[in-house]
Amino acid sequence: MKFDTEYIEKLADIIADKGLTEISLEDGNQAITIRKELYTGTVSAVLPQGAVQSAATAPSAQSTAPKTEVKKGQPVTSPMVGTFYKSPSPDAKPFVEVGQIVSKGDVVCIVEAMKLMNEIESEVSGKVLEICVEDGQPVEFGQVLMYIE
Repeated sequence: MKFDTEYIEKLADIIADKGLTEISLEDGNQAITIRKELYTGTVSAVLPQGAVQSAATAPSAQSTAPKTEVKKGQPVTSPMVGTFYKSPSPDAKPFVEVGQIVSKGDVVCIVEAMKLMNEIESEVSGKVLEICVEDGQPVEFGQVLMYIE
């Protein structure tokens, strides 16, 4: 596997689009780790010695950092690393949908961690403005799951 600039840019796009903080890949004697700096919002690539030189200087990887948008409302964040589920089972109705009014203490989603289903409750009452992750998507500690106004 050759880690060229275009390949690294695609990986940086995946990080930005999926809300991930890091991707690591290995192939034989080559390895690459691309991580989003949480405080600056920039994306950087970490390559081992002997890796393709042009990939280490990938200037466009930083230009793909997500734009910071000012969101209205209170964020509901993940209290753990796990998998986000919007409903209690695949064929069940979602806990909440955009535009729905919720009360403090209402279950708004599930984060599965180590085969345990953890119900996430709203800490505020209000209207669901946005659901920021897709059903079945991996989430990280502190990642915004949704906004409630």
